[in-house]
Amino acid sequence: MINPQVLQKVQDVVGAPHLLTSQEDRLCYAYDAANLLHVPEAVAFPGSTEEVASLLRLANEYRFPVVPRGAGTGTTGGAVAVQGGLVVVTTRLNRILEIDTDNFLAVVEPGVITGHLKAAAAKEGLYYPPDPSSASFCTIGGNVAENAGGSAAVKYGVTRDYVLGLKVVLPTGQIIDTGVKTAKGVVGYDLTRLLVGSEGTLGIITRIILRLVTQPAARQTLLAGFSDISRATQTVGRILKARLGPCALEFLDRASLECVRDLLPFDIPPQTQALLLLEVDGHPHDVRDRVESMDSFCRGQEAAFVLAAASAPEAEKLWQARKLLSPASFKLKPHKLSEDVVVPISLIPDLVASIEILSRELDLPIMCFGHAGDGNIHVNVMYDQQQDRERQAAGQAVEKIFTVVRELGGTLSGEHGVGLTKSPYIGMELSEAAIALSLRLKKAFDPNNIMNPGKIFSPPAPPPSP
Repeated sequence: MINPQVLQKVQDVVGAPHLLTSQEDRLCYAYDAANLLHVPEAVAFPGSTEEVASLLRLANEYRFPVVPRGAGTGTTGGAVAVQGGLVVVTTRLNRILEIDTDNFLAVVEPGVITGHLKAAAAKEGLYYPPDPSSASFCTIGGNVAENAGGSAAVKYGVTRDYVLGLKVVLPTGQIIDTGVKTAKGVVGYDLTRLLVGSEGTLGIITRIILRLVTQPAARQTLLAGFSDISRATQTVGRILKARLGPCALEFLDRASLECVRDLLPFDIPPQTQALLLLEVDGHPHDVRDRVESMDSFCRGQEAAFVLAAASAPEAEKLWQARKLLSPASFKLKPHKLSEDVVVPISLIPDLVASIEILSRELDLPIMCFGHAGDGNIHVNVMYDQQQDRERQAAGQAVEKIFTVVRELGGTLSGEHGVGLTKSPYIGMELSEAAIALSLRLKKAFDPNNIMNPGKIFSPPAPPPSP
């Protein structure tokens, strides 16, 4: 519990307008996109690194949990206050501090909206490639904490590939700088890499140095439809082996297609069982040649049709439909369990086929879509939690899906983290020795276990009393 005297100290740090304590206000920060409800005792909005440091020093002194939060778009419960305590929201730290066109980098605060950074970089002829579906409202800090990916990862990689350095407030209240502003740097341990993807369990990031690249001169989007889902999944790996170099390669199964059919700029034949959404970028002449090659190749793989976006607005409609797929999935059922597994690209057909069988066995809609170009398939188990049979079957489905993924040599999470929802399954992937080492690292950073306790590793241990 945070007693009133300590809450007053918190208020002294951030100011009364930036501390929420009413039940109504706290409920607004009691959940993220995982829809798990845990009401915090208070919500603070610090305006500087120094204020964050002061809050964490108070948390250590009085032993209350601190939960970092960006826009609350995470899907694994990483930003919910499972043990109560103080939610620290970084949205006031929302400045793009620098875009260095000479050295191809940006310096930003964690509350910057990802799409805003992409737009600001584009104005300078530069490109920030990570493009999660929630880019128009998620924050860079959250992307770093979860190591977000997105559709461009097949060519450009994920968030960690663009993070050069960080300013971080440790759980003890100490402020450190990690990394460099240069292309190379190997002085000391790579703390930057360790902190990226740590889900707010090792500290609060307050400044981020990001690598940028040159904006591609041209890009073209295509949509290939298949009447056989197995042909579609097999085509993914074949496109990559053919060296056609897509910068995006997305897969949608039939259930996914039906959820967004009315959002697409093209009429899709009713017999279509799967779609591949592809994009190429680069020099205009190169893009034109590769689009022709991609079209011909997909038709050679028995694509029933290949359609090219005739304009930038048409391409945007295609990508908007893809990005709205997750919320559109509720057309099928009122609830879902959303997983983001990754398997070797050559084994995507095996994964999708296994999930189709599982869907029939459990009599539940299970959607497969996502970043097929790097093996990252979003598997959404759709169900109605008011129906006992469906609720139980959905729980069974998750474990069965994870079992298949591990048998195929894959990982349980590609870009959504572990948080709360995957925590019970972490032993399916990490050995006891690896978990023990991770817990020792956590202890070194956070000796009093005040930093986002209860996440990643299960069962969680409460913070000790002062």
